[in-house]
Amino acid sequence: MNSRRTVADVLRTAQRVGTLGDRPIDEVIAHAQQFVDALDTAAHRVIDLGTGAGVPGLVIAEARPELVLTLVDRRQTRMDALRMAVNGLGWADRIQVLTAEVESLGEDADHAGTYDAVVCRGFANPETTATLARPFLKNGGSLIVSEPPVFDPSRWPIELCTKAHFEPPIFLPGVVVLRVTP
Repeated sequence: MNSRRTVADVLRTAQRVGTLGDRPIDEVIAHAQQFVDALDTAAHRVIDLGTGAGVPGLVIAEARPELVLTLVDRRQTRMDALRMAVNGLGWADRIQVLTAEVESLGEDADHAGTYDAVVCRGFANPETTATLARPFLKNGGSLIVSEPPVFDPSRWPIELCTKAHFEPPIFLPGVVVLRVTP
């Protein structure tokens, strides 16, 4: 019998302790799958900013075992719980859990310009998200951000994307993708 925990188990625990909302877990996972679908197949290194309980990072890790992920949040208690969950899933060899402020981490030589993709779910407004995510990305990298249920392309004006050195947005189901300007 396999005693290893599943991502759904981890997310149910997060709901029980109040670090994840009360949306049904299958819906949380289905929404996070939209990030997986948006990821470039050539991506290798991904960072999840403001990961909280590990969404979408854990779902991405489960679906794409070849990826190396960094899950970041500033809340120590949440990251301690997430670190234990990652260990319980047996993924500590490919998932790094960091308690850090995104603003300073983006300037760190180990993280600046080293990621193929940045993912964010409920992180910040579009301008803040684009500005804080951009330093993490390699040339050709992608920022993938969850979008509200009601489609509103005006959230990502071309001027904002250009200012943050991204190409115009690509809207996919549930997410928007911004690629770094070559």
